[in-house]
Amino acid sequence: MNGPYHLPHPIPYQGSKRLLAPAILAYFPPHMKRLVESFAGSAAISIAAAAHGKADRIWINDAHTPLIILWREILYHPEEISSAYTELWYSQAGREREFFDEIRTRFNKTGSPGDFLYLLARCVKAAIRYNSKGEFNNTPDNRRKGARPEEMRRRILGASTLLKSITRLTNWDYKKVLAECTPEDLVYMDPPYQGVCCSRDRRYLPRFSHKEFCEELHKLNIRGICFAVSYDGRTGSKTFGRPLPSSLHLKHVEIKAGRSTQATLLGKSEITYESLYLSPSLVKKLEESGRSYEKQKLLWPGANLWI
Repeated sequence: MNGPYHLPHPIPYQGSKRLLAPAILAYFPPHMKRLVESFAGSAAISIAAAAHGKADRIWINDAHTPLIILWREILYHPEEISSAYTELWYSQAGREREFFDEIRTRFNKTGSPGDFLYLLARCVKAAIRYNSKGEFNNTPDNRRKGARPEEMRRRILGASTLLKSITRLTNWDYKKVLAECTPEDLVYMDPPYQGVCCSRDRRYLPRFSHKEFCEELHKLNIRGICFAVSYDGRTGSKTFGRPLPSSLHLKHVEIKAGRSTQATLLGKSEITYESLYLSPSLVKKLEESGRSYEKQKLLWPGANLWI
């Protein structure tokens, strides 16, 4: 498999690190006993790590229950979830908007993973949004019908093949996951409410706390856990999200994410950068493996690094 475009990503997802995965993995050790994604979402980093044989085991966790139910179907019942998507995709012909609304209503009653996959494939920006009643309420992108069934099946079967035998799935609060991690793990975190793609993330209740998150990272440092965090970012001089505090002694890397679509629409040419923070234990492990940051910067010339 060559490059992020060819890896099997079955779940469309706003803010997915699919395209940034090679740059993020470049700051991981050559091999990991276990990779833990505590805010997995589309699990783009896990998929990339598995495809390149970088981890013996993988732990995919997300607090969003329907997402983990869908992942369970993809990993362990790929043919069934592929068939469910295929039936929905063909059934929408000629009445796409009305059909989307019907499936959204049904999903809000039953929580069907097949319905959820169809909604994500069709909704605006592949964004998960819920109203105050806890009902999925995003609208369809009427310019697209979602991935064709044969392409979706390829992605589902590919992800299942890569992950099913080495992956643990949980639907826990991230703090419970971090409490179970060991110094043999590498924890990758891409928490909600941050980054450069969106503002308020309505998947997670109770509200994600920046202060509480920083306290959890401090605990990981004390325990010697290796971790990397995608958190804030910037486009030009405009920043997104709160940076992690210097008291955590993290190494801060900026990864070039490409041109800002919003800036382009306004006639500007601005580059978006996403932050990646590396824990002291991870930095030490990289140094022990003989990796230098100068080499990483040559490999990823769009990245800026502060020691």
